[in-house]
Amino acid sequence: MRLPLTRHTRPERVESADRSVAVSPPDLQPARPLRVLALAKQIPVFEDMRLGPDRRLVRDGHVLHMNDYCRRGVAQGLLVARASGGTLGVLTLGPPAADTVCREAVAFGADAGFHVTDPAFAGSDTLATARALAAAVEHLGPFDLILAGRNSVDADTGQVPPQLAELLGLPFACGVRRLRLTGERLSLLLEHNDEWLDVELEIPALLSCAERLIDPCKIKDPAVWAAVDGSRIQTIDASELGPGPWGAAASPTSVGPIWTLKIDRRREILSGSLAEGADRAIAVLDGRGALAPAAAPEVARGSGLVVELPAPKSGGPAVGVLVEPARERHARELLGAAARLAGAVGGHVVALGPAADAELGGFGADAVRRIGAAGAGPAADPHGGLAEEDVAAAAGDWAEGAAPWAILAPSTAWGREVASRVAARLGAGLTGDAVGLSCVDGRLIAEKPAFGGYVIADIACSSAVQMATVRAGVLGLPEPRPAPGAPVADVTVTPRGRVRVLERRRDDDSDLLARAEVVIGVGVGVAVADYERLRADARKIGAELCATRRVTDAGAMPRARQVGITGHSISPRLYIAVGLSGKFNHTAGVRSSGSIVAVNPDPEAPIFDWCDVGFVADWRDVFDELIPRLEEALKV
Repeated sequence: MRLPLTRHTRPERVESADRSVAVSPPDLQPARPLRVLALAKQIPVFEDMRLGPDRRLVRDGHVLHMNDYCRRGVAQGLLVARASGGTLGVLTLGPPAADTVCREAVAFGADAGFHVTDPAFAGSDTLATARALAAAVEHLGPFDLILAGRNSVDADTGQVPPQLAELLGLPFACGVRRLRLTGERLSLLLEHNDEWLDVELEIPALLSCAERLIDPCKIKDPAVWAAVDGSRIQTIDASELGPGPWGAAASPTSVGPIWTLKIDRRREILSGSLAEGADRAIAVLDGRGALAPAAAPEVARGSGLVVELPAPKSGGPAVGVLVEPARERHARELLGAAARLAGAVGGHVVALGPAADAELGGFGADAVRRIGAAGAGPAADPHGGLAEEDVAAAAGDWAEGAAPWAILAPSTAWGREVASRVAARLGAGLTGDAVGLSCVDGRLIAEKPAFGGYVIADIACSSAVQMATVRAGVLGLPEPRPAPGAPVADVTVTPRGRVRVLERRRDDDSDLLARAEVVIGVGVGVAVADYERLRADARKIGAELCATRRVTDAGAMPRARQVGITGHSISPRLYIAVGLSGKFNHTAGVRSSGSIVAVNPDPEAPIFDWCDVGFVADWRDVFDELIPRLEEALKV
């Protein structure tokens, strides 16, 4: 049933607390009025996040707000709606208190809020959430354009938008950084990990928004939310969406034991001469094991699963691995883990992907299914002209026939979409961004970090097919088999052609940062003119560079190097923070580092509360003393 969504008259410019929204920007030229829907999730303010004894997010007594990425979707949705002369609705799923998300969006300029709320939805995992949202969209729609946040900063799975797209039968584009609309055609620039994609597609479509797409929807004064006309917020309960099941009963994943990462930081601020301080820093780091030689490449840094590959097999249940083109190292990590898991259940490993080949047998694949476009010849593009939804269709067909025990995928934009679409099609449980895998009583257990790495939870799947996306650099590399070949069978799929990739370009390799043992974090306190010296020092100690959001916003480093709540989370043995204040948004991403050295001339900088040893000094002077000592100690 299509419910009325009335456009409310408002000024030519809609003022928010932070910016104004122009009505008809030149890059938005729709041919007709559009019904636009933005999805918004309510989460606690990140610093206040904690779990209750029932292992659910505690909301009572904490400040709640709209998810950061969702704010971009609301703001962009308002632009599109106004440019087309159409309407913007904002949809949220959550407890009664989540109505503030709708109220803030309406205060910002949205025409209406839709609040799906009912105790029946409690305990929803990503698939159950996507199913409830899909039912709500069908109840309220149709819509021409649906906008969502790229992910939720509390969980960082990025699964709900592509799962919703699969359930609604819509094309999907992840990480929209630039949006142009001409008639019915969307021209998008997508931000995917360490690469950029120029794509085209037609509406209707579902898009997820990157952090820098647009200034966010934000009304800071709760009194403004409270003044919103309540008739503009429509409440929808479970009975209006159908019989279900909903919530925990519809969730194929469940949370097992949870443990908090308690990391001992010395917070020792060094005094005396810099030479004495550097000597002391080396002694502290040595005592903490930060200067120990890196693990051999075949030994896992994370779960320790991959030690040695078992002999090739062909029988028993399959463990599938979705192989992303041009991600060889990540594919090898996944295949090694899959081989170990297959050994535990008496099964075999099947690699699936557009660029999969026989050589994957050397790293754990017992069989290869090479996915290609029907009727297409050899392609220079390793993706073979296939969009993620095409690969997901082929992988889903394979899974329905093979009934695999599990499917693993990389925790990248590509892997998340393909795996999420397959999971939605199969009704399979999917754990996102796992950092460890094991087999317990014949079932897959995935270790999932949450709340910026503050806690780790064991996630199990009740579905026949169990799935997980896995973070790069946490499983280690297997020792290659001496006979690398694996039998290859071609799997063809007819491309839908809905998402057309015009160009792919990569400006970095995010895997380098993910697997680095030593990382130097750079803030705006480091002048761009000094980057060459910084890079030279990093090379001396075998370190990779990462950056705060302000540095990547300024274009001084690629987005793939951003670490923090809206960037990557890393866990090197040694993290050296220079020229950064250490606000929570960044330090949440380095919390799991083995040891942290902080260098900042401001003695009040928050980074000193997160470090093991700290220098209150200019980083250049500190590095003059510290880098030669680290070079010797690390024996780079």
